[in-house]
Amino acid sequence: MKILVTVTEVADADDEFEISGTSIADQYLTYDLNEWDDYAIEEAVQLSEEHDDIEVVTVTFGAERVEETIRTALAKGADRAIRVWDDSFEGQTVLDPSQKARLLAGVVEEEDPDLVLSGVQSGDVSIGATGVALAEQIGYEWAAVVNQLDIDRDSGVAAIHRELEGGVEELTDVDLPAVLTIQTGINEPRYASLRGIRQAQSKPLDVMSPEDVGVELEESAIELTELVEPESESNTELFEGSAEDTAGQLAEFLRERGVGA
Repeated sequence: MKILVTVTEVADADDEFEISGTSIADQYLTYDLNEWDDYAIEEAVQLSEEHDDIEVVTVTFGAERVEETIRTALAKGADRAIRVWDDSFEGQTVLDPSQKARLLAGVVEEEDPDLVLSGVQSGDVSIGATGVALAEQIGYEWAAVVNQLDIDRDSGVAAIHRELEGGVEELTDVDLPAVLTIQTGINEPRYASLRGIRQAQSKPLDVMSPEDVGVELEESAIELTELVEPESESNTELFEGSAEDTAGQLAEFLRERGVGA
């Protein structure tokens, strides 16, 4: 059995930052593994630990810099990794989910996995459409926002719990092969151990182009035209002085606004 896990690198901005063109200046960004994908990796690795014949393969889209993030997934227990990239994407403001799904579909065609796990969304763009778009591309059954997963390998069925609006959960069965988008909280992601980090350096990491997976590039249907920091209005009232003084000021402030009346 083979499980393919889609992995995304996300950028986290410092509290204080500057905007350069249509992006935050790189010196204010820290790159890391997407939180939702971390749970998807853990779910795949736990399944592989239960059964000796399960291979976990991660796939990501990005330039050479993202290999450090991919190695994190390998250090946590994935067996090998694939990175898809083309220099023509350099400088592109945003990759729309349908285009990303086509690239991932090419990898699925090559790898022929029994199960594809994807995080529900990325922590930066938060579109949350890639997993479902991928399922549409490859014709797999799918389920989104999965927070519990049990696989019966004999019947080829995944019994899942889905998190719906208002705290409602749906219990359903999905036939494999399938694409499942994983919600945070489904498990407790492990830390990458020193041993795992060392082993990750020798695990296979293949770099592929869109042509290698049989995908012809198209222009993205989405373009980021402007990035601005929203203006914030503050009505903060600051009280200075001793505890007795500030307590009296606060009490007066609240009485003027009808609190406790």
